[in-house]
Amino acid sequence: MTTSTQPGTSPVRQSKLTRGQRPKWLVPVIGVAAIVAGAALAALVGFSIALWALFAAVIFLVVGPLAVGLIEGSRSGTDSLMTFLVYAAFILAVIPLISVIWTVLVNGIPGLTSNMLFTSMNGVTGFHDNQADAPGSVIGGAYHAIVGTVSITFWATLMSVPVGLLTAIYLVEYSRGGWLGKAITFFVDVMTGIPSIVAGLFAAALFGMIFGPSTRTGFVAAVALTVLMIPTVVKNTEEMLRIVPNELREASYALGVRKWRTILKVVIPTAISGIASGVTLAIARVIGETAPLLVTAGFATAINWNSFSGWMTTLPTFIYYQIMTPTSPTNPDPSLQRAWAAALILIVIVMLLNLVARLIARAFAPKTAGR
Repeated sequence: MTTSTQPGTSPVRQSKLTRGQRPKWLVPVIGVAAIVAGAALAALVGFSIALWALFAAVIFLVVGPLAVGLIEGSRSGTDSLMTFLVYAAFILAVIPLISVIWTVLVNGIPGLTSNMLFTSMNGVTGFHDNQADAPGSVIGGAYHAIVGTVSITFWATLMSVPVGLLTAIYLVEYSRGGWLGKAITFFVDVMTGIPSIVAGLFAAALFGMIFGPSTRTGFVAAVALTVLMIPTVVKNTEEMLRIVPNELREASYALGVRKWRTILKVVIPTAISGIASGVTLAIARVIGETAPLLVTAGFATAINWNSFSGWMTTLPTFIYYQIMTPTSPTNPDPSLQRAWAAALILIVIVMLLNLVARLIARAFAPKTAGR
């Protein structure tokens, strides 16, 4: 322990344990300085927010580790460089998400009116859009598209989740590396990478051969989405089942419990949280598809509650048509407002599905002593 004094100050005790450590204010000060210097350099080149952020990040990633290395040594400087790179990667990943959500909120909230949520586009023409002089006066909405999205996604989930779950159970619990398990794994991997339009053409061709050409219903679209959902459900469920400790299975078998009951009562409840997340991911994967729905469900302006008869509209196809073919070509603003509002509704539906999946996972997860 050493004591140092300066004129006009009280003695300061320095410990060997705290000597050579960076002060807590060093990194924040370097960050502020990098922001200021980045703004100055961006102004010299031609100011833009993206260029400002780039210059500030480069300055911070260079100066920060150097300053830490000069104070604490090269090992600490290298460690801080890796830490700052991880932080930078996290920020780069979050910025697009925040930007998308903010853009949709800003443009979509003005269009969330009662007309948008509870009326369809049946009977709405360009004349009505030309008469709309304010966001709140836009006639016509996406109620029929909301109904179509919920209905088609429901049937697709009802068909794909049992198939995907049972397939994953076979691969993990019964295949034991056999040729059938390897073949299933291969085809699941192939199905994971197929373009969505191929799934739509498959469903359209299948029902076209059975019920005649030009068959377009919500159920045909659900079959197309099922083809896209099954691989995602299988892969996610398989990974979740594989991380369940074998000790749990062996303990159940030691008590004389049959295998199917062990899977039902021990394995699946243990992995239910990950399985629910995988199902939610699969739903989010297909709920925004547009191409396969255009060739399987068609496009309608009226409400259709029957998924087995007639054309049906979903939110993605509604957004597509509102942008590509505005109701009034001379006044596209009402159509753009409907498209942004429909995009916001689609994001909200995905968020609600994620919340429901978490609640289901919590309800069926095995109870612990602290619960």
